[in-house]
Amino acid sequence: MPDVTAKSSLTGHTGWVNCVSFSHDGDTLASASDDHTVKLWDPDTGNEQTTLKGHEGNVNHVAFSSDGTTLASASDDHTVKLWDPEHHQLIATLEGHTGPVYCIEFSPDAKTMASGDHNSAINLWDVVTGKLKATLEGHASFVYSVAFSPDGKTLASASFDRTVKLWNLPAATAETTLGERGSFAWSVAFSPDQQTLAAGCDTVEVWNLGHRSVSRLKGHKDWIRSVAFSPDGKMLATASHDRTARLWDVNSGSEIATFRGHKPFPGSVLSVAFSPDGQTLATASANKSVGLWDIPRNSGQQ
Repeated sequence: MPDVTAKSSLTGHTGWVNCVSFSHDGDTLASASDDHTVKLWDPDTGNEQTTLKGHEGNVNHVAFSSDGTTLASASDDHTVKLWDPEHHQLIATLEGHTGPVYCIEFSPDAKTMASGDHNSAINLWDVVTGKLKATLEGHASFVYSVAFSPDGKTLASASFDRTVKLWNLPAATAETTLGERGSFAWSVAFSPDQQTLAAGCDTVEVWNLGHRSVSRLKGHKDWIRSVAFSPDGKMLATASHDRTARLWDVNSGSEIATFRGHKPFPGSVLSVAFSPDGQTLATASANKSVGLWDIPRNSGQQ
């Protein structure tokens, strides 16, 4: 499989970059960093648009709402902040977590937001009012990733208790635990047709949810910190502590490409995100940079 060279490296953060997220029109890329800030970038030019300040701890995750009106950020300061990404203004600060917040995700209709924290809780928020709707309890350790199914009826969560759970919404009570694994579960993502769930652990797990069967994609040399499906669902991108991101064919399970160049040390790749048109991959690295990569032509068509 070919190695891919970054088309640009965005620099400006002074701490690890923990997460990247594209706006749904593809015009803005957000990055979250240990330097307590969120930066907004123009992915076409690589120019920084602005720096959002207000958190008092590491910013661990960022996510755009599907309607493009809201950007959320999660921090070690126990809060989630909601921002107006167009005017670069703080809308609200959501308080209710009792520990660092590691992950956030908007529901497909942008009305609900889920956030997971250090103390094993998952909070569900009303985005309009900023009020806490429910708390999902069942994990026994950090909740490091949450993902809504495309129809908004299921929430997946990944935890340091080595489990991946599926929660029924809006009841927020019933749960299913998928499989047993020997390492932490770092990340989860649904495919666009919601028939498949990917999880990042010590290997990449790909679950067929209809048959509750799992396959494992092997190639990374260390923990997989982030997983993301391409918009058409044909490809899966993964980020790892081994300082690479990789691209996989979902149907065959074969590796399509390896994205290298996250140097100097530590260089761990902590997050991956596809642009809405599926032509660009963004990566976040512990080397304090954001990488932008062209997806190899004909990828996902093997």
